[in-house]
Amino acid sequence: MPAAGSPSDDAILVVDDIVVRYETAEGPITAVDDVSFKVRPGEFLSVIGPSGCGKSTLFNVIGGLLSHHQGVVSVAGETISGPHQSIGMVFQEESTFPWRTVIDNVAFPLELVGMARAKRAERAHYFIALVGLAGFENRYPGELSGGMRQRVSLARTLASEPKILLMDEPFAALDEQTRLLLGDKVLQIQQQLKQTTLLITHNITEAVQMSDRILVMTYRPGKTKRIVDIDLPRPRTSEVVSSVAFGRYVAEIWSDLREEASRGMQDEESYVLHHDGTAS
Repeated sequence: MPAAGSPSDDAILVVDDIVVRYETAEGPITAVDDVSFKVRPGEFLSVIGPSGCGKSTLFNVIGGLLSHHQGVVSVAGETISGPHQSIGMVFQEESTFPWRTVIDNVAFPLELVGMARAKRAERAHYFIALVGLAGFENRYPGELSGGMRQRVSLARTLASEPKILLMDEPFAALDEQTRLLLGDKVLQIQQQLKQTTLLITHNITEAVQMSDRILVMTYRPGKTKRIVDIDLPRPRTSEVVSSVAFGRYVAEIWSDLREEASRGMQDEESYVLHHDGTAS
């Protein structure tokens, strides 16, 4: 059975029938159930869903960090069975090394693979400029804002030139203004590099602003509720947020999420009542 959600067969990423189950003291729980989709080269796909729907679990499966699952993830026809050089990951918590300068942070993965010092410095300078941090090469993370540190993490990931950039709520800890502006920067980079990008998020505005398509997940077990094509012009910036078309997409996706989030709240209330010692 082919993976769902792609209009063509030129996919660089194929996620096929992923199922993740956990054993708990109260029995097995299915976190992700039969999720399938494809991503084309250069496409920006967001995965959105209510809290507890398995978004981060799916992120860990695609990134090769979680091996106990059913189904297959493949990049350019190669099945992924663990962390892979074709997939670069940016996490919710910024992951800079506080004891290394910006340029040494960005050059770190190049150092690991034995790239010559001069060449890795040249590449690090390029990606630092690309994320808008030229002039900050010799600063330490403690001297930077949260948004700037996250840009260092992004530059470090891009320096390895991954085929796919996988981001798990990278702007979640930032204020709304900073996350919109950083979203503009990510879009600019994505278009310039033609970088295939997969964003895991719970933020509807962020997803609509950045994506070509949005995969909406159900509440647990996380399944594909539907995939929404975002027909907004590119190049796209945060200014699109004020457009009528943008508002329609946000309302449409919020309707789906509200339904799933309500299911989640009812499930949690039922759990609390069932386990409350004062309840009959």
